[in-house]
Order: sequence, then C-alpha cells, then structure tokens
Amino acid sequence: CPRPCICDNLRAHVLCLKGNLTAVPSTIPQLTKKLDLRRNSFTVIPVGAFLATPYLTHLDLQRCKVERLEEGAFRGLGRLVYLNLASNSIALLYQESLDGLSSLQQLILEGNRIEEIQPGAFGHLGSLTVLDLRANALVYLPDMVFQGLQVLRWLRLSHNALHVLGSEAFAALPALRRLSLDHNELQALPSEALARLDGATRLDLGYNPITYVAEEALAMASLKHLFLDHAALQDVAPDAFTHSPQLRTLDLRENQLQGLPPLAGAGGLARVSLTGNPLLCSCLLRPFHDWLARARVQAEGSCTAPPALRGRPLDSLRPPEMRCGHPPLPPSPTVPLEQPREAGSGQCPRGCTCSPDFRHGSCENRDLREIPRGFPRDTHLLDLHRNAFGTVQPGAFPGLKELVSLHLQSCSIEALHPGALRGLENLVYLYLTDNHISTLAAAAFEGAPRLAYLDLDHNAFTRLPTGAFQLLPSLISLHLQHNAIGELVEGDLAGARALRWLYLAGNAIKRIAPTALAPAKMLEKLHLEGNRLVEVPTSALRGLPALSELKLSRNPIKHVGDGAFLPVASSLQHLYLDNMGLEQISPGAFIGLGPKIRSLYLESNKMSNIPNMSNFTGLEILNLRDVPFHCDCQLLPLRRWIDKLNLRVGATCGSPAEARGLKVKLSIIFQTCPGWGPGKAGGASPDKTKAASKPSKKKRSGKSPARGFKKSRA
Repeated sequence: CPRPCICDNLRAHVLCLKGNLTAVPSTIPQLTKKLDLRRNSFTVIPVGAFLATPYLTHLDLQRCKVERLEEGAFRGLGRLVYLNLASNSIALLYQESLDGLSSLQQLILEGNRIEEIQPGAFGHLGSLTVLDLRANALVYLPDMVFQGLQVLRWLRLSHNALHVLGSEAFAALPALRRLSLDHNELQALPSEALARLDGATRLDLGYNPITYVAEEALAMASLKHLFLDHAALQDVAPDAFTHSPQLRTLDLRENQLQGLPPLAGAGGLARVSLTGNPLLCSCLLRPFHDWLARARVQAEGSCTAPPALRGRPLDSLRPPEMRCGHPPLPPSPTVPLEQPREAGSGQCPRGCTCSPDFRHGSCENRDLREIPRGFPRDTHLLDLHRNAFGTVQPGAFPGLKELVSLHLQSCSIEALHPGALRGLENLVYLYLTDNHISTLAAAAFEGAPRLAYLDLDHNAFTRLPTGAFQLLPSLISLHLQHNAIGELVEGDLAGARALRWLYLAGNAIKRIAPTALAPAKMLEKLHLEGNRLVEVPTSALRGLPALSELKLSRNPIKHVGDGAFLPVASSLQHLYLDNMGLEQISPGAFIGLGPKIRSLYLESNKMSNIPNMSNFTGLEILNLRDVPFHCDCQLLPLRRWIDKLNLRVGATCGSPAEARGLKVKLSIIFQTCPGWGPGKAGGASPDKTKAASKPSKKKRSGKSPARGFKKSRA
C-alpha cells in the first residue's frame, strides 16, 4: 500500500486523503475497486493516469486542485460507475477528456470553473444517468453538446451564468426526466431547446430574470412539475402551457405578478403557487378565480391590494368581493419576434475541418501565418489555436456573426488591432492564452458587445489594458493570470460593471489602489495568489458587496491586522491565506466574519497562534497543516474549539520540543493547564463536565454546524 494511503484489502478500498500528493500513486493495488484521493494537489490528470487500476468502480477526486484533464486521462477505466471531480479548477472539457468511461453512471463536476463544453465531450458516456455541472461558469450551451448521453435522467446546470442555449442543445437526451436550470441568467423561456425534451417530467427555472411567458412557450409533452419561482415574471399568456398537457404543479412564487389569466389547455393542473406576488384582487382577477373553481385547481397566495382584501388567501375570496375601480394591470411586456436563422453556407477553408452537425470549425496546429477565411456563416465554435498569426487585423472574421466561441491560444499574437472582432455580435468566449500581447487599444473589442469570457493568461501585460473594457458591458470573467502586472490603479476596470470573476494570480502586483476595483461592484471572486502584496488590500475591498471568494495565497504578507476583511465581512465565504510565511494574525483580524465563512485556508504559515474563531459556525473546510503552533496553555481555547469541530484540520504542535509533531487535538500537554477537566473538551469543572457528558435527548438530536462531514482526527 503506497504511503500515505490506507488500504482495506477486504473491501478493495484505498484512501489517500489530504496527503499533498502531486501524482496518482503508481503502486495502488491493481484489484482496487474504490479509490478516494480527495484533497490532494494533482493540477493535471495526465493521459492513462489510472491504467494500473482497471477494476476501479468508484473514484473520488474532490478538492484536488485539478485544472486540466488531458485527453485520455481516464482510459482503461471501463468498469468505473462513479466519478467525483467536484470543487476543482477545471475550466474546459475537451472532446476526449472523458474517453474510456463506457460504464460511468454518475459524473460530478460541481464547483469547477468550466466556461465551455466542446461538443462531443460526453460522447463516450453511454451509461451516464446523472450529470452534475452546478456552480460552474457556463454562459452558453451549443447544439448537440450532450450528444451520446442516451440514458441520462438528470442534468444539473444550476448556479451557472447561462443566457444563451442552442436550439438543439438538449436534442440528444431521449431519457432525460429532470432538468435543473435554476439560478442562471436566462431572460426568456428557451422554448426551442426545451421542446426537444419529450420525456422530461420536472423543469427547474427559478431564480432567472424571466419577465414573460409567451403564447405556447412550453411544449413538453410529459412535463408534470414546473418551477418558475423567484424570477421577474410580470405576465403569463393564457395559452402558455397549452402544449404541456400533463402539467400538474406550477410554482410561480416570489415574482411580480398582479394576477393571471385562465390557463387554457392546462387541464391536468392541480396546484398553482403564487405566494409572494403583489396580487391585485379586483374584478380583473375574477376570470382566473372562476377558472380555479371550475378546473378544481388549488391556488396558494394572498391579496396585496385593495386594502380591504390585503392578506386574504385566494381560496377564501368570493366573486362579489372582487370589485373594480382599481388601476388595470400593466400591459404585457413586448416580446421581440425571433428572426429566422440564416442557413449556413460557404466551403471550409483549405486545410481546415468543419463539422456542420456541431457548427464547429478547426484549423489548430497548422503553422498558419494568416487567419483563414471562408468558414460557414453559421459556425458557432472556431478553433485556431497553435498557429503563428502574429497579429489579428481589423475585420479578421468576416461573415461569422453567429460565432460564439473563438480559440486563439498559442498563436504568437502580439497585437489585437482595433476592429479585429468587428461583426462578431454573438461572441461569448474569447481565448487568447499563451500569446505575447502587452497592450490593448480601447477599440480592440469593438463589435463584440456580448463577450462574457476573456482569457488573457500567460501574456506580457505589465498593467491592465485601461479603457479596453468600456465596450464590454457583458464581461463576466476576466483572466489575466501569469502576466507581469505590477499594480492596479484607478480606471483599470472602467466599464467592467458586470464583472463577477477576476483572476490575477501569478503576476507581480505590489499595490492595489483604493478605487481600482470600484467599477466591478458585482465582483464575486478575486484571485490574487502568487503576487507581491505585503498587506491585505483592505481599502480596495470597499464597495464589493458581493465578494464571496478571496485568494491571497503565496503573497509575502507577514501580518494580518485588525479589521482586514471588514469591508467584505457580510458576503465572504471562502478565504485563502495559505503559504504566505504569515507570522502574526491580530486578535481582531477576522472581526465581522462569522457563520457565512465556509472555508478558511491557513496552512503552511509561521504563526504560533490564531484568533478566536468560535463564531465560524458554518465552516466546512479549515486547513491548519504545517503551522508551528506553540502548544501551551494559551492555545487551550483553540484546542477546545478544534475538539468541537467535525472537520479534519491538520493542526500540529511546533513547540515546545516535547510536543513537536503531535496533533494539537491529541497532545496531552494541555492536561496540565489550569481549568483542564476530565471532559473531552477540557476546561470545565468536574460537575459541569459530568452534566455535559449526559446531554438531553433534545440536544442529541440537534444539528451540529458542520453536520454531514465524517468525524476524523485532527
């Protein structure tokens, strides 16, 4: 059994948890069936990484800092039925990334950074029944993206930023029964895409900014449960659900509806929930109220107006009470007519390949000096990476107004000229990684107003390209990692008002001006690891009310002062302060932070104590490995707190000599401290400890803050 793993030969189960492994051990027993590699540091899963363990049925790679799956990474795992890759940093799924997993039934990719899925990525997963893509960075789903998933029953796409769905995005899912699209950015019902799902019985569309459900908007023959709660609905057409005859429950909670018309054609409807809507119970609502009675539909909700009926449940109203004399309902919002799509035309450029089924063109790695022209006009994805273009001239992509994703990585590009993207009005993704770009003109992105993902990692920027984001009102994700940026100054992010994720790791940033981040008021993730900051940029965090993740790892910050994170205390959930050589954390450093914090990384630092964190009751991850704690009586509060946590924390003593290397949780040195008692947590008087050892049944049944995590030794 390889170190530091634990092998259970009887059950063919191997655990290598949180061992800081950087590669999959080659000496894992060949007959292993379940392999748990959570919380290691693999970064890349190379080709054939598991060829030595062909009998695996379950593989867990959660929180392993995986950034890339090489094509063929899982070849040889024909028996695998469960693969968990949650909470990593995977950004792109290639066509062969998941090759070889013919028996896979569950694939968990939740909580990565997946921005794009190339058509064909799931083509080899013919046995998959559950695909979990929650909490990624998807904006667009191309046609046939799920081709090959013939038996998939549940597709989970919640908590992304989807606002563009290809009309054939779900065309290859004949067995799908449940589709989760809640918590996205859909502004209208994706009627064409959903019409392909003849067998789906449940559809979750809540928490999208949908304002109107149009006539015959939903044609899903088997749909029984529709969730449109917490959206922005102002009106629903009378025949919106005519072509969904099996619909039983309709959830419209927490919208802006003042009423509904009778819902023609929804003969099977049993329940409509309108709770949390500003219902106007005037005579204008009588037709709907009468229809509820005739159709025997249960309705939940209560009147907001008129004042005499405020708070009255809908099912308690009598028609004579619903009188007129109140302002009419506002007119239905105008719904733009969809323009007919122009058929693709044109030949594929010589030396390139074009796939009309996927609307995908490719000229990768052809040593081209000029960008080829003549791709079909309906091309959605164009892959030109690993060429030698040098520059991108104005109007370089004529006729490609439907292009959504453009790949120009590793093309020796030094300049993106103004107007280079002119005409790319539907472009969402632009990849310019690994080039030689050092500056961008303000007009560089002219003509691409829908651009949401811009990847400029591994270029030659020494500062942010000021003014370049003014023409990008839809920019959500900006990658500028591994450049040579020295500081962030006022105006750097001017115009980036929709920005949510900013990645600046691996630069040389020493200073962030107090107003540098101010334009990005919607910022949720800020990655600054591997820079040259010597203090927490507290003043620059002001005005970021949505910031939930802050990475400061690998900066030479020696001291964290009082109130360092106070400006983002109400929103921060994930804080990375590891590998900094941190020597001291002030007692008030974490003031304001509390139950919202879910993960805190403090490993590989030099401090000997940490502040009181007893109010961090929502913690799911706490990493204190490789911190030289001085295990004396002053550390007793931390020791007691660790006792109560249901987490692996990895805290060990660095001093005194007799305790060095011992786990803080197991060290007996605390037993000599005043107030230490025989109880597990110590510090209580004998009487109180005895009482605490026999909690009431009521207390036993209560939830702990970290319930659901297996208890293990620190």
